[in-house]
Amino acid sequence: MEKLQPVLMIATNIVFVLALGFYLITNLQWYNYKIERVILKHHKPLWHVFYFIIPFILYYTTGKFFAIFFYFAYLPALYLWHKRLDKKLVLTWRVKRFFILLSVLVVFQDFLCTVKHACATYGVFLPLLVAFVGSLMIEKYLFMVYKKEAKKKLQKLNDLKIIAITGSYGKTSIKNFVFQILSRYAPTYMTPRSVNTLGGLIKDVNENLPFDTKYYIAEAGARQRGDIYEITTFLEPHIAVVGKVGYAHIEYFKSLDNIIRTKLELISSKRLQKAFVHCSVTNEPHEKVEFFCDDEIQDLKADLEGISFTLELDGKKVKFNVPNILGAFQATNIYAAIKVALYLGMSIEEIQKAVKKLSPVDHRLQKITAGGKIILDDGFNGNLDGMKEAIRLCSLHDGRKVIVTPGLVESTDELNKELIEEINKVFDIVIVTGKLNAELFNKYLHVKEKMILLDKSKLQDVLMKYTTEGDIILFANDAPNFI
Repeated sequence: MEKLQPVLMIATNIVFVLALGFYLITNLQWYNYKIERVILKHHKPLWHVFYFIIPFILYYTTGKFFAIFFYFAYLPALYLWHKRLDKKLVLTWRVKRFFILLSVLVVFQDFLCTVKHACATYGVFLPLLVAFVGSLMIEKYLFMVYKKEAKKKLQKLNDLKIIAITGSYGKTSIKNFVFQILSRYAPTYMTPRSVNTLGGLIKDVNENLPFDTKYYIAEAGARQRGDIYEITTFLEPHIAVVGKVGYAHIEYFKSLDNIIRTKLELISSKRLQKAFVHCSVTNEPHEKVEFFCDDEIQDLKADLEGISFTLELDGKKVKFNVPNILGAFQATNIYAAIKVALYLGMSIEEIQKAVKKLSPVDHRLQKITAGGKIILDDGFNGNLDGMKEAIRLCSLHDGRKVIVTPGLVESTDELNKELIEEINKVFDIVIVTGKLNAELFNKYLHVKEKMILLDKSKLQDVLMKYTTEGDIILFANDAPNFI
């Protein structure tokens, strides 16, 4: 038994370090590999206590009894934690490189300690620290290499026009609408899904951008000052679109002024030919900037059958019918796409036809009919104005109204209270998902039936039980359960 003890200690140390590494890299992936955000901005800091700090302390204080705690308590708990996550670790090459480096370090450390008899206990912190720092250095080097390759590729495409889009709200919708309109006119490519970081754009250019593309439409997102500038310096877009700006991600930017300044970094491109900027951003004139405003949209009609509106273009009023798109706010996003298409030479008639055939963006007021129920999937919309519009659309329905929401994420209590007031006016059943705003909803929500659902895996069963044919169900915003 005594001979087996060192083997058990080594095995336990290796598996424990890898388990802590698994927890660490999962959190890093969620927060864009920013350790300061994992430590200071995490939405569930108690997880760090239970899955990292306490096990770490127990490893050095419980001696030979740690193996009992580790195999019969910590590992099962970590497994259940992982199983319940709705946003699990994605095994990218970055993650694989981290685990390879961590494995090599911990095995090498334990080998040296065993051979030299130089360690009172096998280390945990050092392999994790060196693996984290080493991984960071490797990724920075690879990032520079990939960025250089992507830049070369963009420079080779002499006829390529780059259209970059940002804003607090609606940038993904604008991107999709511009793509759908321009793709009827010329070879067009857009960044997939919500890829909008510098790293994501570099990867997309290297791996996916076709060489015959005439129009490349890229979305630019930000969490801090300078993020948009980095993207602008890399892409050097010819056309910039800055959509509506508001209090999204206010906890990172601290003020609306910081958000505005960050979004306007997009018009600093050396190759900028034209910029379309929403009136909510600024009214400061610029020779290359053309503004678009909500009050320029006339005769706006928005219901559960689509939207229609009129614009004054080239001195005449032009009507646009968009039967597949829901939400009055989408008229502004479509207006921005129309501005881009007109600038690039499409005729009004071509644009009208393209706009009429626009398809909704997945999970953004996407209407689905199933089992006699109307489902409005607005899971990817996280701003107050958009959620208010979704609520208004639900109010037009004659049957029962059900909303499933975590509330506003990365926002303020005041804005969440405003959201709750709107919900109180319309809905019969409210299902609040997650803990983030549960206390606020529990206090201020006054509807016929409400429930706080901490485990989203049970949502389908709850909906089957509490909803019936003729109901309208709104999925308003969605947040992974680490938030």
